[in-house]
Amino acid sequence: MPRRNQPKYPEPRPLSGGLGDQRVESAPDGEWLVRTVPGAQATKSYRCPGCDQEIRPGVTHVVAWSAEAHGTVEDRRHWHPTCWSARGRRGPTRRR
Repeated sequence: MPRRNQPKYPEPRPLSGGLGDQRVESAPDGEWLVRTVPGAQATKSYRCPGCDQEIRPGVTHVVAWSAEAHGTVEDRRHWHPTCWSARGRRGPTRRR
């Protein structure tokens, strides 16, 4: 009986799901898992908690969630990169 070749499986995908790089950021407000979403991968609209403005599809942005709480999808927040970096000075806005 002829020998069969072993099937070649693709390399495992990174945990980031093909989006931007995931990193851990430590700040006075805790440790955060942070992922950059490239504009080409941004397909939905989100509301930035830093400025309460819309992040439109196609715009590069940051997704962050608490590293300590092992947050679920509902705990993730989408931020403009400048709003994310300024959150310690401003804090999130409150929607009315």
